[in-house]
Amino acid sequence: MATIELTKENFNETVTGSDMVLVDFWASWCGPCRMFAPVYERVAARHDDIVFGKVNTETEQELAAAFRISSIPTLMVIREGVVVFSQAGAIPEQALEALIADARKLDMDEVRRKIAEQSAKA
Repeated sequence: MATIELTKENFNETVTGSDMVLVDFWASWCGPCRMFAPVYERVAARHDDIVFGKVNTETEQELAAAFRISSIPTLMVIREGVVVFSQAGAIPEQALEALIADARKLDMDEVRRKIAEQSAKA
């Protein structure tokens, strides 16, 4: 599947309408972002069941601020509406494939239970 541009207008609809969404926060002036882009595109082409979105932090500053993006590229994995991974820095292709495999294996009921437990302690 090709990557899609995520904006504040389509972000929530995309995330809530998909089981798994990978989000690449990037900017055109960012060298590591440009190096990561072809890796992200290649991996996206192999996973038709996952939405691969890109957020241009220059044009979508509100969205970047909402997720407290301070370094780019930042990759985020959202599964069933829950952010299960977020990391700044370009990721090698094999590591991205491994990350996807790990995200697929998550027991989301268990993830939600742990989030609820942490919220109750706060």
